Amino acid sequence: MMKIMVIGSGGREHAVIKKLKENPEVTEIFALPGNGGMEGDAVCVNIGAKDIPAQVKFALENKIDYAVVTPDDPLVLGAVDELEKAGVPCFGPNKKAAIIEGSKVFSKNLMKKYGIPTAKYEVFSDPEKALEYIKTAPIPTVVKADGLALGKGVIIAETREDAENAVKSIMEEKVFGESGAQIVIEEFLEGPEVSVLSFTDGKTVVPMVSSMDHKRALDGDKGLNTGGMGTVAPNPYYTNEVAKECMEKIFLPTVRAMNEEGRTFKGCLYFGLMITKDGPKVIEYNCRFGDPETQVVLPLLKSDLFTVMKAVTQEKLSEVPVEFSRDSAACVIMASDGYPGKYKTGFEITLDEETKKHVFFAGAKKENGVLKTGGGRVLGVTETAKDLKSALEKAYEDVQKIAFKNAYYRKDIGARALKAEE
Repeated sequence: MMKIMVIGSGGREHAVIKKLKENPEVTEIFALPGNGGMEGDAVCVNIGAKDIPAQVKFALENKIDYAVVTPDDPLVLGAVDELEKAGVPCFGPNKKAAIIEGSKVFSKNLMKKYGIPTAKYEVFSDPEKALEYIKTAPIPTVVKADGLALGKGVIIAETREDAENAVKSIMEEKVFGESGAQIVIEEFLEGPEVSVLSFTDGKTVVPMVSSMDHKRALDGDKGLNTGGMGTVAPNPYYTNEVAKECMEKIFLPTVRAMNEEGRTFKGCLYFGLMITKDGPKVIEYNCRFGDPETQVVLPLLKSDLFTVMKAVTQEKLSEVPVEFSRDSAACVIMASDGYPGKYKTGFEITLDEETKKHVFFAGAKKENGVLKTGGGRVLGVTETAKDLKSALEKAYEDVQKIAFKNAYYRKDIGARALKAEE
C-alpha cells in the first residue's frame, strides 16, 4: 500500500502518473496541483508546484510514502531537500545538484572544467561588455539567460543586430527577470538535435530511449519557439555508435563531475545533444524529465517505473532491470491557437473514453464537471506501434477524434525523423 505525491501540473506529470499507476503496490496518487484532465488518474490537490512548505505539510498530514518532484522550479528551489528533511523519500535531485539546470553558467563551466564536449562560450554579467563582444563574435550566435526561463531563455541570433537586441532584452529590459542577470553567449552548433533522458543514482547511468522534440510553433519548423509541439522516439540520428560515444564522453563524465563537485545527482538527468560533424556535444542539461519527451519515452518503458525510481533514491539502480520496448512512439501536441503568444482558453474539450487512454492532459481544467482548455499546450496524443510511420498515423487519427474551439496542432510531427530513416 503506497501513497505517492507527484508535483507538477503538465502532460509530463500525467505521463509519470499513468506509468506509476501500473504498479499494484501504488494505491493512491496525488497530483500537486495537477490539472482537470488528470482527475481519473490522480487526486488533484490545489497546492502550487513552488509552494514547498505546503507540499511538506500535505505529505506529513496525508502520510505520503514517496514523492516525485518533476518540474525544474521546485527542484532548483530545494523541494527534495525539504521533503527528505521531513522524512519523505523523493525522486529528483536536491538543490545542490539541480543547479545543473538552474544555472547555465554553472553547467558550461562544469563542462569546460571536466572536458565534456559543448559549444565554445563566454559569460557576461555586464551588458556593455556583452555588446562589445557581439561586435566581433561569429554569427549566427546563441544568447542564453543564466537562470530558469520556462524553457524560453535561449535566443538564436541570425544577425549581429539580433544578438545585440537579445542582450538588451535579457540584461537591460529583464524579459526573463533575474534569470538574465548573467548571460552565456555561445557558438552556434549545427546538426540534428537529440534528447536523451536518463535515470541516475549518482553512480550508474541508464539512458532511456532517445527522442526528437519539435520546438517551433508552425509546420516546417517555422514560427516561435514553444515548450514543444510534439515528439517522436526513438530518434533515428541516435545510432548505436553515437550512443556509445555519448556514454563514454558525456553521460558518465557528467555524473562523475557532479560527484567531484560534491553535488551528487540522483533522479532524471536530461541531456540535450547536438550531433555535430565533430561528434555529439551538449547543448543543455535539464535536472528533470523533459516535456513532451516524457510522453513518448515512458510509454515505451517495459520495466516498472516506481521500482526504478525507488532504486534511484536508494542508490541501487545497478540492481534493477530497466528495459524499453523496441517499438516507436509519437506524440502530437494540441494547443490553443496563438500559443506561445496570446491565446484564449475556457473552451469545452470533447473526446471519447477510448481516445482518452492515449491522451496526456497539460493545460486543462474542470469547471462544473466539464473539461475545458486552460493553457497554451492543452494536451498531447501519444501512440506506440512497431514503426514510427504507424505510430504517427495512429496519433493523427486520434487527433481527429478530439475537439475544442481554437485547437491548433502541427501536421508534420515526425516528418524529419521519417526522412532520416530513409
